[in-house]
Amino acid sequence: MKSLRKSSLLTGVLLFAVAVSLTKLGAQAPEQGSPPAAAPQGQQTAPQQGAPTRITIPVNVVVVPVTVKDGSGHLVPDLRRDEFRIFEDNVEQKISFFSVEVYPLSMVVLIDNDLKSKDEKQVADSLRAIVAGLSLNDETFVCRFDQFFHQGQGFITDQDKLLTELKRTQLDSQPSVAPSSPAFSNAPSINGHSAEGDAPSVGAATMNIKGQPTKALDDAVYNAAQLLKDRGRDRRKIIFLISDGVNGPKFNTYNYSTTLKELLRYNIAVYAVGVGNAYFDRKFERLSKYAHDTGGDVFYGVKSRAMEELYSRVTEQARNEYTLAYAPAGTDRGAEYHSIEVRVKRDGLTILTREGYYAGATPR
Repeated sequence: MKSLRKSSLLTGVLLFAVAVSLTKLGAQAPEQGSPPAAAPQGQQTAPQQGAPTRITIPVNVVVVPVTVKDGSGHLVPDLRRDEFRIFEDNVEQKISFFSVEVYPLSMVVLIDNDLKSKDEKQVADSLRAIVAGLSLNDETFVCRFDQFFHQGQGFITDQDKLLTELKRTQLDSQPSVAPSSPAFSNAPSINGHSAEGDAPSVGAATMNIKGQPTKALDDAVYNAAQLLKDRGRDRRKIIFLISDGVNGPKFNTYNYSTTLKELLRYNIAVYAVGVGNAYFDRKFERLSKYAHDTGGDVFYGVKSRAMEELYSRVTEQARNEYTLAYAPAGTDRGAEYHSIEVRVKRDGLTILTREGYYAGATPR
């Protein structure tokens, strides 16, 4: 075994009943618990275009999405249920449910609005490639951030509309300003923007990748989590963060600890693409920490072409995870936080999963 990471969601005790149905274009859905056919190494899995997986889960169980990679970084799709072990607070738990079904994504694309000029252009030129890695059942919310959080036009399922939204994100030297008040005072809002809407409006202003020299990265991730928290439990909820990792603590309302708690509470994973020289800079540690602690992953993009390829890797990896679940037993149910550790019996594999979960969280 190579790396052990820990995971999260929900709490409780007792029964677990699952109903899973998956329809794929031109193919019958595999039986529950049977692994998908392995793709040749180095070859990416084609996005699933059929009806979404539907899963019904009682609230009193802990659901643990798990990604497993080999030494070359390829996904390992053929692990069996009996090859996994799961521990809560160092106490081994009985796996009540195991699935390798493909789940649709609910994704917030969170774009750094304050990058160096060279990095700005590379990011802007690559954004439209995000659509290629999505299926017809995925939904995407495009947002950006600098000193402020700039909310987009809502979750979009239509890929043509999403492409239009991404095309609106253009280079510009105009400084960022604070968001304006929402059009309807009674509508839910985040940082002054409406939290509703399903498609980009015709008269929407162009989004600009240029902003202040200071950034509130923690606030941006926190606000992205608020957009995702009420999406269904039958979907993978991820934040796709594209940034150089710069963060100004004094500009944040929410610190890392508070933001991480929200991510774990609502089973949201962060997948980050570091741009610029972040790989060689300690600034990148913020992105890496969010990815590690939420069971996501981090990638390094240097040129537009490389970033386009990374986008497909992110969506493929987020979609194709093992799902484990258990009813907690033998641990202190009065504790607020519970750690989770997942192990596999095969050697040389890397496990990506959440650090833990918070008791008393509203199941999502």
